[in-house]
Amino acid sequence: MTDQQTVLPSMRVDGQVALVTGAGRGIGRGCALALAEAGAEVIAMSRTESEIAEVVAEIEAMGRCARAIPCDITDQDAVKAAFEGIERLDILVNNAGTSVPMGFLKADAETLDLMLNLNVRAAFLVAQAAARIMDGHGGGVIIHLSSTFGKVGRPGFSIYSGTKHFIDGLTKSTAVELAPRNIRVVAVGPTAIATPMMKDRLGDPEVAAELTSRIPMGRIGKIEDVVGAVVFLASPAAALITGTTIMVDGGWTAP
Repeated sequence: MTDQQTVLPSMRVDGQVALVTGAGRGIGRGCALALAEAGAEVIAMSRTESEIAEVVAEIEAMGRCARAIPCDITDQDAVKAAFEGIERLDILVNNAGTSVPMGFLKADAETLDLMLNLNVRAAFLVAQAAARIMDGHGGGVIIHLSSTFGKVGRPGFSIYSGTKHFIDGLTKSTAVELAPRNIRVVAVGPTAIATPMMKDRLGDPEVAAELTSRIPMGRIGKIEDVVGAVVFLASPAAALITGTTIMVDGGWTAP
């Protein structure tokens, strides 16, 4: 058997069931499509039903199985109801999140609650619900979305940065706790990525230039950069990787 024949099959997730939150656009959409391409049955979850319906249609056009579950994951009862309809789950991509740049001295309780509810509380509840299903079916992998700002500080991002530090801590603690149950927990930490959420910021030439200047590889990230890391971490090729955040940041956090 050649090296290629040995390695490439281990990068696939054939026959596995993957759930992606925030699957209607951006990184979530990219992850849903890529996991389907790698062989998974995909559950696309988002508040916006029309967006995940389009993602499901794209996956079905590949000849893969997919279904949409509309859900506001900041609503605990909605999360409970959504997961009650899932019998098996092998992969969770805990992607949904938001960022509202706001200086520390001007930050208000409303913005704090918005980001804590989605980036922290909802991420925790979704991961917990997924782990409970995985625990009953032999294990699985939970992949959180962290950020460069979970490692470095940046003016205007005190709340967002705090939520991503939480994700990194949650990843480490739950990885240790769930390892005996054959559940891996990892995170991906992207730099600035050209997504719909970043469109306005990256559309400002000064902002785009300043962000690019902080990335040693000299470019803003693409959705595909993050997707590749997610598919790898979901696959058997990453079977011994748990409790860590893989940075996809072009070297921003290296210095």
